[in-house]
Amino acid sequence: MVLASWTFWAVLSAIFAALTAIFAKVGISGINADFATLLRTVVVLVSLALIVYATGQYQSLSAISARSYLFLVLSGLATGASWICYFRALQLGQASQVAPVDKLSVVLVAVLGVTLLGERLDLRQWAGISLVTLGVVMLAWR
Repeated sequence: MVLASWTFWAVLSAIFAALTAIFAKVGISGINADFATLLRTVVVLVSLALIVYATGQYQSLSAISARSYLFLVLSGLATGASWICYFRALQLGQASQVAPVDKLSVVLVAVLGVTLLGERLDLRQWAGISLVTLGVVMLAWR
């Protein structure tokens, strides 16, 4: 089933990430980047709260382990830092340059996944990661 496929959701994520860059670039015109990030975060929070409520996916907070809390808080802090940096970069640069450099995270996730999580990549996958790196460098190079 398509809805159970990680690739389906990853492609949708990429589409929405692309729209995020374009909408944000237009939206931050004449507004402080940090305040724009706050507004975006409020929209995300309200949207997710409505989705969780409407689909009955709320979980008891006491059922979540301390380890999960720790790493979700760290993930949230990293997300916030990423969004702040992303909006500042969009305010200063072109969306067509900022977004690809931001996607250098793909390379970093691969490296960190291997070194910290023990994931394994084969030669073909490393070649793909290398090509992404090369692409980012080519797009960012002046």
